[in-house]
Amino acid sequence: MNTTVLVVEDEPAIQELLATTLVRAGYDVQRATDANVAMDSLRNTLPDMILLDWMLPGRSGLAFARELRSNPRTKAVPIIMVTARVEENSKVIGLEHGVDDYITKPFSPRELLARIKAVLRRRAPHSTDDAVKIGSLVLDPVSHRVCAGDKSLQIGPTEFRLLHFLMTHPDRVYSRAQLLDQVWGDHVFLGERTVDVHIRRLRLALQPSNHDKLIRTVRGSGYILIIKSI
Repeated sequence: MNTTVLVVEDEPAIQELLATTLVRAGYDVQRATDANVAMDSLRNTLPDMILLDWMLPGRSGLAFARELRSNPRTKAVPIIMVTARVEENSKVIGLEHGVDDYITKPFSPRELLARIKAVLRRRAPHSTDDAVKIGSLVLDPVSHRVCAGDKSLQIGPTEFRLLHFLMTHPDRVYSRAQLLDQVWGDHVFLGERTVDVHIRRLRLALQPSNHDKLIRTVRGSGYILIIKSI
């Protein structure tokens, strides 16, 4: 499942440049020309990141960023502000309103992609292509393989996404509802017991290497992947 970036930019040439750069780098792209169109898109599905222009028609990018951060559903989505403003004070204002990073026009595609990857690695590590290692357990998103030492483990696609999320967010309890949102998508309407079924399958897949013990059930709360004892 590719990482999705929502590009909110009203200038057609810049929007096309951003979208083309992202598609060539392997990202899925959604587009919006102003905050209202962007909000309509967000109601349907949450992207992994938002590239947000400061100067938008109607509502400014800064005001929209503030709105996103005040909404429980969108507050965790990483935001990079794209703007022609170069003043230090403008950058400070953007960061104070919850923007994760700031890139000024004109910019190179290489710099843009580097900033996106850095923010995703920090805020949404399960959205990157970086391999994840916990002890002898290694998950590679690119090859879609999970290995324990020199042994390859057979894991289904949903269990793979579930393991990827847990490995990139260890030592923290996640409720079934949170795991549904993060792994299946926040607009997928499934019963919370679906999580239990896939956790069971994941544990069975990890059992041959004894890594099933990493995933603990927290009664009344959800699940956690424990690495503190490794």
